[in-house]
Amino acid sequence: MDTRFLGIPDLVETPSVAVVVDVMRAFTVAAWAFGQGAEKIVLAESLDEALTLKARHLDWVTLKDGPPAPGFDAVNSPGLLRSIDLGGRTVVQKTTAGTVGALAVKKAQLVLCAGFVVAEATAQLLRARGSDSVTFVVTGEDGQADEDLACAQYIARRTTEPGADAAEFLRRGAESRAAAELAQGVRQGVHPDDVALCLELDRFPFAMVATLEDSLMVLRRQAVPAVG
Repeated sequence: MDTRFLGIPDLVETPSVAVVVDVMRAFTVAAWAFGQGAEKIVLAESLDEALTLKARHLDWVTLKDGPPAPGFDAVNSPGLLRSIDLGGRTVVQKTTAGTVGALAVKKAQLVLCAGFVVAEATAQLLRARGSDSVTFVVTGEDGQADEDLACAQYIARRTTEPGADAAEFLRRGAESRAAAELAQGVRQGVHPDDVALCLELDRFPFAMVATLEDSLMVLRRQAVPAVG
């Protein structure tokens, strides 16, 4: 499998298959939203679009980076989201990196959104699809975020080497700048368990597939059969 690891600014052409990685915290949060029962997640282009969608669909749940804000129901924190019942709900998510990365490759034939919590399911889906070429979009820090790069490299390794060990990749995530900022309270809208939850390997048994539905980029969970 031919793999490329690119930051969002480096995406000069639309890949056929894209895996968009945001470990801390967009796609960990998305996985938790599905774990809490969400039906789908709409990836918003802007805060204004998220608020407009909320105004049209009062039962939708909006979340964003940073501290709580008027019009938004939740923040981009797995530790805080895990206490919210989202059964059958639609979530609208807008973040500074993860959702931007997914929207940047919205015309790809296959778009997967991932973090460590869905790493194995994502690798299994890539194996099942038999993709010859995969572009991993490393969303944080213009492609330099080591927790995202480590997760992307781990998924790529697991796709071709199902027995690959995660320890070194998780260590890099734990020692990343994002992990330090979350642990030290540099970022807002944070729960003390966020770093640990973001590094909880294979917490969920599904992959997350984003597709265009009308004019919206919509993320849905996709079950992956257990192997072995």
